[in-house]
Amino acid sequence: MNTFSLALRNLIRNYRRSLATLLAMLVGAVTILLFGGYSQNLNLGLQTGFVQSSGHLQIQHKDYFLYGNGNPAAYGIADYPALLAVLKKDPVLAPMLNVVTPTLSLGGIAGNFSAGVSRTVFGRGSVVEDQNQLRQWNDYGFPMKPKKSALTGTSEDSVVIGTGVARVLALCGALQVKNCPQPAAEVASGPEAPADVLALSQGEVSTASAGRIEMLAANSHGAPNVAALTVVKAEALGVKELDDMFVGLHLAQAQKLIYGAGTPQVTAILLQLKHSSQMPAAKARLATLLAGPLKNQPLEVLDYTTLNPQYGQITGMFAAIFGFIALLIGAIVLFTVSNTMSMAVVERTVEIGTLRAMGLRQSGIRRLFVCEGMLLGAVGSVAGVLAALALAWLVNHSGLTWTPPGNVDPIPLTVRVWGEGKMLFGTALGLVGVALLSAWWPARRAARLNIVDALRHA
Repeated sequence: MNTFSLALRNLIRNYRRSLATLLAMLVGAVTILLFGGYSQNLNLGLQTGFVQSSGHLQIQHKDYFLYGNGNPAAYGIADYPALLAVLKKDPVLAPMLNVVTPTLSLGGIAGNFSAGVSRTVFGRGSVVEDQNQLRQWNDYGFPMKPKKSALTGTSEDSVVIGTGVARVLALCGALQVKNCPQPAAEVASGPEAPADVLALSQGEVSTASAGRIEMLAANSHGAPNVAALTVVKAEALGVKELDDMFVGLHLAQAQKLIYGAGTPQVTAILLQLKHSSQMPAAKARLATLLAGPLKNQPLEVLDYTTLNPQYGQITGMFAAIFGFIALLIGAIVLFTVSNTMSMAVVERTVEIGTLRAMGLRQSGIRRLFVCEGMLLGAVGSVAGVLAALALAWLVNHSGLTWTPPGNVDPIPLTVRVWGEGKMLFGTALGLVGVALLSAWWPARRAARLNIVDALRHA
């Protein structure tokens, strides 16, 4: 206690230098915590977006993830209603589930043949009510209002397309798509569709109208199949590649395109859990089910990080930036505290010699200066944590917005500092550790001073 009391009195005696050092530590702690809170908020926001769209886990036919895009029909899940029943009734898995829903992915050609234009597209058939429930998931309490699917309450032949698809198919006017430039006159009209495609489309719809497209896809037997569809909306999806190719369909319509009058299948079963922390337990239970009651089909389970590799790329990039900032701040604090302690040793050389002449051992001198460094680190880290919490509260209530990667609409800007105990304690302990490390060398040098030389130091 005497050592801590002396260390505190020495810091107060040199209050200007101590305040300058504390200010550097405070700024460093605030910088680390605010960026760490922003990075954590981004990670959880990305996770929320992916879980809302594709669930935590997906059950797929084995190898569909690697090869299924080329021929989705060949990797369909047969008798999927029985699979859904097993999942929903399982006593271990069912309490963890929020939504279980089937989807069907398919490729094809969408055309507005009255305008002489067409393009390849990627279609996704889903159960609209389940998709709306998927969008309600908000385990991390983000201040946002989920939007219902534009297919809600529409007929089976209704679809939603990306804004890029609407632009290519000359549907911007009919769908009231904003910022949709038209091509030059000499390339506005494309070649006419092949005769066989026109014949198929005429069998589905007699007259083309605004907001109507025809979609051609290969069925499960390899034969072409076409459907006349009503476009209810063009949506911006945040990724140009998706905007230029996406067509969202009702699951029944997508199955009719691929399987016709045959037994319908799906390409994936989406499982959205109540909490992300349940993923390990859910995967373990699914592995047991796939090895037991569901072993009749070659199925595998993939999580959202595997299905969306950009999640790991983005979070990894921000983790590297956060590590670099923390390292840089740590170096600044190290040299700042070290300089403060070195100046204290020079100014108090006579005092050190007197203490040593009175019988204080070298270890006592070391403890005194190390305690001063530890007090600087403790006070600086506590002040930095409090300042970061206050600034984060101001940012969270400022009304600022931003548009995350892959989003279209801006969302409130939030910095997640409060509640991140691991980050708060880690930053505080890290600063105290750096302060102790930076005080150790000057303390060692002070303890090794020659008593006679120290006493006659001018």
